[in-house]
Amino acid sequence: MPQYTAPLTDFSFLLNDWLDIDAHYTALDVAGMDSELAQEIMAQGAKFAETAVAPLNQTGDEQGCQLNAGVVTTPDGFAEAYHEYIANGWNAMLGNPDYDGQDLPYTMAIPVHEMLNSANLSWRLTTMLTESAVLALNKHGSQTLKDTYLAKLISGEWTGTMNLTEPHAGTDLSLLATKAEPQADGTYLITGNKIFITAGDHNWTDNIIHMVLARLPDAPPGVKGISLFLVPKVMVNADGSLGELNSLTVGSIEKKMGLKGSPTCVMNYDAAKGYLVGEPNSGLACMFTMMNDARFQVGLQGLGVAEASYQGALSYAVERLQSRAPQGPQQPDSKADPILCQPDVKRMLLMQRALTEGSRALAMLYAQQMDVEKYATDSAKSDAEAVIAYLTPVCKAFFTDMATEVSNYGIQVYGGHGYIREWGMEQLVRDTRIAQLYEGTNGIQAADLIGRKLTRSNGTLMHTTHAQFSKIVAAITDPSYQEQAEVLLSDWLATSNDLLGNSPEYCAAVACDYLNYVAYTLLGILWLSMLDKLPNTANQVFAQGKQKTGEFYLAYLLPRAEQHKTAMTFGHATINACAVDDFVFA
Repeated sequence: MPQYTAPLTDFSFLLNDWLDIDAHYTALDVAGMDSELAQEIMAQGAKFAETAVAPLNQTGDEQGCQLNAGVVTTPDGFAEAYHEYIANGWNAMLGNPDYDGQDLPYTMAIPVHEMLNSANLSWRLTTMLTESAVLALNKHGSQTLKDTYLAKLISGEWTGTMNLTEPHAGTDLSLLATKAEPQADGTYLITGNKIFITAGDHNWTDNIIHMVLARLPDAPPGVKGISLFLVPKVMVNADGSLGELNSLTVGSIEKKMGLKGSPTCVMNYDAAKGYLVGEPNSGLACMFTMMNDARFQVGLQGLGVAEASYQGALSYAVERLQSRAPQGPQQPDSKADPILCQPDVKRMLLMQRALTEGSRALAMLYAQQMDVEKYATDSAKSDAEAVIAYLTPVCKAFFTDMATEVSNYGIQVYGGHGYIREWGMEQLVRDTRIAQLYEGTNGIQAADLIGRKLTRSNGTLMHTTHAQFSKIVAAITDPSYQEQAEVLLSDWLATSNDLLGNSPEYCAAVACDYLNYVAYTLLGILWLSMLDKLPNTANQVFAQGKQKTGEFYLAYLLPRAEQHKTAMTFGHATINACAVDDFVFA
């Protein structure tokens, strides 16, 4: 498997030259935060990802996880790397300072998260879900629950999970059947079965805190009758020490296509003691605090895998000698030229790089808006919330679709060797494929964007996001770049407004095309903005390569937006014209 190297130069460009992170922190009055600290955190995060986690990726895939006598063990080295991770404070980066969290800006943490995803996606999943559990508990938990559990979740001494899915209830949580029986002491007994639970059990920590959706006896039907409960693997005594095991077990570990180093568990709750989080029957709203964070984090998973695949493909393309370049021998003293000299290989590498770096820019803009939502105290806070809401399904779906495309290019560059396990490229395809499915399939993300985020808000979230991108376009100094960006901006606004007022059937048919149209258009605007800043960056060798990558995106990939727009205009009728019987053949 190729060695992973964190893309620190690109991150530095995005933070310093493109986002102007010092001005960003000053505007938010975030004490003690500046670009120098951001650079140091990224450098140390890169070192950990490259040396402690990445070397475990392929061996973790080969070993997988084991369930013996009810106890789950993860691959060799995984637990030790986790202990190093929490000892160095990485788990606490975003945590509440009242519970020993570092309260760092998202623009400092998100680059580290991407690096971990590139280095070892299976390993990263457990820490990701813990961060999501921390968010839900911090926002919705009682003071007692916070005081009992939050500090140890933030430090990483304990890990957290998210328990939604049941065998008969996936996307449609109205079918959820897990029960919660209230007890005289204010606790609840949770009984039911959950599937696809990431890190449901492992050998990393002494306790695991499960966030479980269940129904109270008098709950109304459907999603309005779901509550959220905190269910610890091990009960916690009044003095904070660990007590007896709770009544929950691991039924099995799922046998998966990829992510074999991550234990995906079937969890059985047999009158397990739990505690209500938030108000009764408001569990879905509480859980969405976790899910919205997790959806963006899943997008980052795709981004991380895409970067790893690009690096592997580039390394191989430089070293692999095959045939002669069509323009004539490039290395006359060698028996052949590197395959990087072949235009089709250049095309695939540019596809990988342009999609990955464009998506990284959108991810960092998203992180910037998360900073604003976290620290701002004026109207900018609510505006940032709107931008985040609109962009979340775009980031989750587009980044993960992009990762599958990019990782397949990685195999293609290797040729037959890409299909062989020892090179590591096929693992990236297997590992990233689930990202298009969990935390809401990408079709669900598209329906969320066009349904909840666009039409149900009557365009409000889109207009607020449009205003944010208008600021980006207004800051472009090159007249040609600005003119191109203004055309994209105007077209996105008009196309989105045209969708308002259409029937649910129409919107459902064009949802995926709308999401992809938005993504390719927004990445086009961001590439034009980045190209405008490249002359000012100190590293002009880096700038030259990025310039050509951006020009490739605009010429080769941006036209996909128009294709999706055309499909929205003319293709929906052919979809809705097909009835169920049209798919049934005699």
